[in-house]
Amino acid sequence: MSERIRLGLVGIGKIARDQHLPALEGDDRFELVATASRNASVDGVASHKDIESLIAGGHDLTAVSLCTPPEGRYDQARIAIDAGFNVMLEKPPAATLTEIADLAERARAKGVTLFTTWHSREAAGVEPAKAWLQGKQIKAARITWREDIRRWHPGQEWILAAGGFGVFDPGINALSIATKILPEALLLDQAWMEVPEGRASPLRAKLHMRSGGAAVTADFDFLQTGPQTWDIEVDTDAGTLRLGMGGSILQLPGEDEQKAPDREYARLYARFAELVAAKQSDVDVRPLQLVADAFLVGERAIGETFAF
Repeated sequence: MSERIRLGLVGIGKIARDQHLPALEGDDRFELVATASRNASVDGVASHKDIESLIAGGHDLTAVSLCTPPEGRYDQARIAIDAGFNVMLEKPPAATLTEIADLAERARAKGVTLFTTWHSREAAGVEPAKAWLQGKQIKAARITWREDIRRWHPGQEWILAAGGFGVFDPGINALSIATKILPEALLLDQAWMEVPEGRASPLRAKLHMRSGGAAVTADFDFLQTGPQTWDIEVDTDAGTLRLGMGGSILQLPGEDEQKAPDREYARLYARFAELVAAKQSDVDVRPLQLVADAFLVGERAIGETFAF
């Protein structure tokens, strides 16, 4: 691309500061020209309180990247698309499947790029795992995704509210990897969720799924203390493949662990630049479909009151 993508970043919270801003600083295809956030700003960058004022600010934007919570993100994306901007969405892309379907149609009609990102798919071990599993007989798979909400989402009350996804906010990362690497479709059979009293979204969940003839289980826990666990194991006719630490560590049968530095968000923005240059969209809702299915058919238990 001969011209840099002039980007507006909406939502200057933890994920934006930890991941989006460093990725943008390291990619000269992008120029961060404005932000929108109710409570934060970026030094040296024009700031606004909402996306409406950002768009009206005369920044000659090319694209908008949304890092806000999924509840309410549809309206922000719709405004950006209708204004003719390319849009990149943090995961999960929206609160409902119908919202994403409408955004995809609006982007198509407007001729702009819509990119629903799944950052864990960009972990170093994911593509090699997918390649190794091709042609193998999958016998079973196990997902164990346990982390501490107080460590990773301190004070973020929205995550346990309606539309906040609860433990599925990190759990959907595991589902994004599983739907990427397994050769056949991943389908949900049963789900169980524990929702704290006075909240709308779960702190724990267990899923029973299938892929081809193989059973796939998932254990999600938002109250893990001590070591954090983000592992996927896949049993095959050639042995067991293991992805550890969210996909950054790959261990194949009989081989040493393969590790690589974290470049998930750098790869996401590189992909976004490619899509914008090609005037294409990338909208994959399979991980969100599985979460929606879990809420549709899952059994719910009421747990103790939870406070951050």
